[in-house]
Amino acid sequence: MKIIFIGDVMGKSGRRGLFRALPDLRDEHEPDLVVVNAENAAGGFGVTEEIMHDFFDNGADVLTSGNHIFDKREILSVMEHEPRLLRPHNYPRETPGSGWFVATTPSGTNVGILNIMGNVFMHPILDCPFESARAALDRKPDDCNVILVDFHAEASSEKVAMGWFLDGRVSAVVGTHTHVPTADERVLPQGTAYISDVGMTGCYDSIIGMSTEKVLKRFVDKIPERMEVAAGQATVCGVVIDVNEKSGKSTNIERIAIRDA
Repeated sequence: MKIIFIGDVMGKSGRRGLFRALPDLRDEHEPDLVVVNAENAAGGFGVTEEIMHDFFDNGADVLTSGNHIFDKREILSVMEHEPRLLRPHNYPRETPGSGWFVATTPSGTNVGILNIMGNVFMHPILDCPFESARAALDRKPDDCNVILVDFHAEASSEKVAMGWFLDGRVSAVVGTHTHVPTADERVLPQGTAYISDVGMTGCYDSIIGMSTEKVLKRFVDKIPERMEVAAGQATVCGVVIDVNEKSGKSTNIERIAIRDA
């Protein structure tokens, strides 16, 4: 089976680019599941209910997120009835929503999606991501062999550590958050596909998706400046993962980069 995972969708340009690209991606790769990180979809900060439905209507099956998931407060109530929108699983147990969801593909295969957030250089500081991942996998259904993990984290070292920690226990560990794609995609020895960061889906004529002029004022002139999402054409970034649906082991991971979408 094949899974497509799309990295952090950044604002309107990212959404527009992804929605244009998804039909061709589906035709080319014939994925069984499409998972999208949507935490920057609403103006760079969070996601709204309307935008969430736009993702589902345009071909996304499950949405993951990260540290910006609660920037739009309306999403708190949405999460109480929409299990396909995930927040990091290592938030406190009382936090609305969940970071674990089991999707069923058209062929009847159950796929577990686990969304967790790192602690190094991240805010807020959540429960230990390693222990959270271990606890979630200890409770997974017996008929769920294919598992995809979105590890939303800043430090490459923490991401690589998570890949090795989960090697052989999950089908894939894909990194998100830094908005810069890495070139270290590979299948680890025990069959877990891994990449440190799939990159963002948004305008790359920017500073990680934000207006270059605005961000430079912060860095160069040390002047507080309200950041704005860059409005140019998008590059759609993600990965295609080939998984043996019986064993849950991955056989290949390939980067996607569709420019000027």
